[in-house]
Amino acid sequence: MSSRFPGLSGIRLKGLALVLLALAVPLACASAADEPDLIFRRSTVFKWMSPNDKLATYGLDDPEVEGVACHFTVPEKGGFKGWLGLAEEVSDISLACRQVGPIKFKEKMEQGDDMFRRRRSLFFKKMQIVRGCDAKRNVLVYMVYSDKLIEGSPKNSTSTVPIMPWGPADANVQKCGDFFTQ
Repeated sequence: MSSRFPGLSGIRLKGLALVLLALAVPLACASAADEPDLIFRRSTVFKWMSPNDKLATYGLDDPEVEGVACHFTVPEKGGFKGWLGLAEEVSDISLACRQVGPIKFKEKMEQGDDMFRRRRSLFFKKMQIVRGCDAKRNVLVYMVYSDKLIEGSPKNSTSTVPIMPWGPADANVQKCGDFFTQ
């Protein structure tokens, strides 16, 4: 039986297909929010012949709650592995969310829904920002965590946004408990 790819056995082709699939799956998983805006990067470890390790700070608006913005800082690996996107990023991520205008809920949501998701390693680790509502205090609660499918050692950070009037025209403050289901 002649092969269209001389020198490649069926096992090699299947292995190649699995690698290509593993690379495509994270790209196909759309994040809940648009891509975050890079605010700035700061080098932390100098690398002589390759890119430096850095801390990068990003900002993004909550796609379902108008008037809330979050900023997070993540370490980004340098070196050749980081440059090629093969390095596994560490799980340390900080998060701060604030009210930046009148808060308006666009639709009903579930407690713990993803607001944003991003891959942090080639295969298993991802970073997620999820949101919830503390109905008793009328406060939005945002949590960022990074998990690893195999080990599951999540590191996390939490930020809260009290829902407050935004100027005299915003007298009717919405209650987050009216928009979140358990």
